[in-house]
Amino acid sequence: MDLSTLGTETRNERTAELDRMPVSELLTVMNAEDQTVALTVREALPDIGTAVEAITESLRRGGRLIYLGAGTSGRIGLLDAVECPPTFGTAPEQVVGLLSGGPGAFIVAVEGAEDEPARAIADLDEIGVNERDTVVGLAASGRTPYVIGGLQHAATRGAVTVSVACNRDALVSRYADIPIEVPTGPEILTGSTRLKGGTAEKMVCNMLSTASMVRVGKVYGNLMVDVRATNNKLVDRAQRMVVQATGADPDTAAEALTAAGGHAKTAIVMLLTGATAEEAARRIEQAHGDTRTAAGQA
Repeated sequence: MDLSTLGTETRNERTAELDRMPVSELLTVMNAEDQTVALTVREALPDIGTAVEAITESLRRGGRLIYLGAGTSGRIGLLDAVECPPTFGTAPEQVVGLLSGGPGAFIVAVEGAEDEPARAIADLDEIGVNERDTVVGLAASGRTPYVIGGLQHAATRGAVTVSVACNRDALVSRYADIPIEVPTGPEILTGSTRLKGGTAEKMVCNMLSTASMVRVGKVYGNLMVDVRATNNKLVDRAQRMVVQATGADPDTAAEALTAAGGHAKTAIVMLLTGATAEEAARRIEQAHGDTRTAAGQA
């Protein structure tokens, strides 16, 4: 492939004199370029929605959301994955981020790792990718061999495959059941897709994980009721969530949280139904984690 034809590799005419710009002008043009990203992502919402439904179905049947990428793209997927357990109370293996070159490549780049499809095959085999999973390949350029190899292999294992690229007619789109393209165009710094490309990928990942978690009952209203209250800030947040969700006073909310072992969802169901902590936990389990159903509000 002639990389010079990719939109993400094209030179941005608006920043041809970037090295001569005063800081105020440089930041202004950078901000203006960044504002185009959300509009580009908006055009891809139908495809993102289709991917959310696939991920939701995977999670409901005990499968996983698996991000796959190299360089900045892989780091963004890994970042989204590691944020899911504290935010949504997911098991660490439920949302996985695979980065070409291994976890160490998050800090120190592993040169050439993105050019090796076999690495992706080995990484996916190590975690036992299967037909219950949805694999999301992130490639700003849209042609990363590691991602293409991974998507091809995931498909042979029966997984649903999704691609995210920042160019139109991306090569990686040909290897995905659900291709998502967010053509962000030329970067202010030619070819530096950690900028608009990275921002677009982060926005898409935010949508994929958050919307999927909402759909599987990890959220009540707009409250992250499965949050793990592992520090003082989160303990305070959990108590405020119980107050907001039930109308209880802070002391009552704190007592319910203590009885519920710090789990906001359980405390909420307790206060909304008058159940004990054990009964509330049982109701939540029977409702497959959905708070409204467990509270009799469905």
